[in-house]
Amino acid sequence: MILWFLVLGIALLGYLCGSLPFGYFAGRISGTDIRAAGSGNIGATNVLRVLGKKWGYAVFLADAFKGFAAVRLSSLIAEQVISARPYVEYFAILAAVTCIIGHTFPVWLRFKGGKGVATSVGAVFGLMPIAAITIFTIWVIVFEITRYVSVASIVAASSLPITIAVLMRWKIIQGTGLLYFSSVMLILVLWRHRSNFSRLLKGTEQRFTRK
Repeated sequence: MILWFLVLGIALLGYLCGSLPFGYFAGRISGTDIRAAGSGNIGATNVLRVLGKKWGYAVFLADAFKGFAAVRLSSLIAEQVISARPYVEYFAILAAVTCIIGHTFPVWLRFKGGKGVATSVGAVFGLMPIAAITIFTIWVIVFEITRYVSVASIVAASSLPITIAVLMRWKIIQGTGLLYFSSVMLILVLWRHRSNFSRLLKGTEQRFTRK
């Protein structure tokens, strides 16, 4: 019974952390409804395009931090419950997934949120820093080559299950739960980027130009 209450509590904690709409807050502080500007997305990419680097980078860091915080807080809570200690990793994964869902579907904004990339990076860093550094490096390389945030995000998310499988093979990390988590995260990212796929095929996807 205690474990079930803990499952529900950590799922709620993860969702509430993820549902904090920092992009929306940034827009309101600067006098703009970010949902009515640019692509209408509350994520860091749209904030960067509409409000500039200062707000865009700040929102990215804030969105990433809430993913990291949800994972670490859930781990600390689970470690305090004796019966939950063998499952700490799974509670952390639960918090990561619900945090990304909270960012994507925040109750405060009628379930219309961001695409979850920055929050996913923070959650992955909380779960497995080596994998997070690897996929972030891949993201940067792909972005510098293509100048498309969407392409970089899709490629980085797609590389996560492969990265985890390799790290498990080398016995650097353990736990098949992490592999399942990466697959779920990949599905979420791909689904949230379905409109980007359409624009890429039509050649209308907006890219960041070099100055």
